[in-house]
Amino acid sequence: MASISFRHVNKTYPGNVTVVPDLNLEIQDKEFVILVGPSGCGKSTTLRMIAGLEDITSGELYINDRLVNDVAPKDRDIAMVFQNYALYPHMTVYKNIAFGLIQQKVPKDEIDRRVHEAARALDLEQLLNRKPKALSGGQRQRVSLGRAMVRNPAVFLLDEPLSNLDAKLRTAMRAEISRLHKRLQTTFVYVTHDQTEAMTMGDRIVVMKEGIIQQNDAPQVLYDYPCNLFVAGFIGSPQMNFLDATVVKQGNGFAVQVCGSTVDLPARMNEAVAPYAGKTVVLGIRPEDVIAADAGQGPADGMTSTVEIAELMGAEISLHVDCQGNRIVIRTEPTFKGREGDTAILSFKNEKIHLFDKETEMAIAH
Repeated sequence: MASISFRHVNKTYPGNVTVVPDLNLEIQDKEFVILVGPSGCGKSTTLRMIAGLEDITSGELYINDRLVNDVAPKDRDIAMVFQNYALYPHMTVYKNIAFGLIQQKVPKDEIDRRVHEAARALDLEQLLNRKPKALSGGQRQRVSLGRAMVRNPAVFLLDEPLSNLDAKLRTAMRAEISRLHKRLQTTFVYVTHDQTEAMTMGDRIVVMKEGIIQQNDAPQVLYDYPCNLFVAGFIGSPQMNFLDATVVKQGNGFAVQVCGSTVDLPARMNEAVAPYAGKTVVLGIRPEDVIAADAGQGPADGMTSTVEIAELMGAEISLHVDCQGNRIVIRTEPTFKGREGDTAILSFKNEKIHLFDKETEMAIAH
């Protein structure tokens, strides 16, 4: 098994293009860590540095306390699963899975045992004699996983392995990979730009932007306590709503003036927001923490808004409303009757409000 340690790792390409300026990250043995962020944030480069497919410009990378900066990929005890499956089209599923073991000159009976064991785990036993062109996208990705599994690597590296699959298959494969991690008890490092994958699969999420780690924590902690506007907007679907709000003193506590209404802040925020009295901050509120009521049914001090779009999702309605020039997305119960052009009265779940500094974009209080 293996831990991974990045110590002041820098990756700069020719032309002085720095993708990863100074990466410090510890990944524990058997952990499932997700690297997430927008395209170009350095997550795939980070994964490829672990694999040895990208050279490190400076700094040190350790796998299981062994410095691997100059160790060849084949000697790192890692296996990588790619976005495009990377299967050999002229080989059967059996030979694709066995290929790495054949190259390592593993005995035939041992190869056969490992291939059939992986095929059973991934429900591929009926497909071993087929070639990749006769497989669905999900089956091909399972073959790719099987090829990595049979090598019994210390580290699994997965680079956006589900991005070529349709939505239903992605959901099934997320569960498949999570089960695989629990079964193998191996270190997994998984790259994705899909925050739903990150939230549902990882023990820990590393959110990156421009090669810099923004926040590194358990999924629920990132969701409930984002450290800045970028993380708050990136984690969560639909994303958090952001509104300009003015902090005001109110009795022994504080409130914010937003969308023409005054919203009380929880007492736990008093100390943090005191320096912002009279100033404009960014208020963040997640779609599920906005309460929408039909006209005439909301609170008297609620915010009046106009429904622009009402998307019936079955178990909930996704509302897009205009509230005094602010676009707000709401997840509400199907009992809400308002439709396009109707008035909706909004209120916020005060305990779920997030406040951010307008200039630094760092969190003030949650």
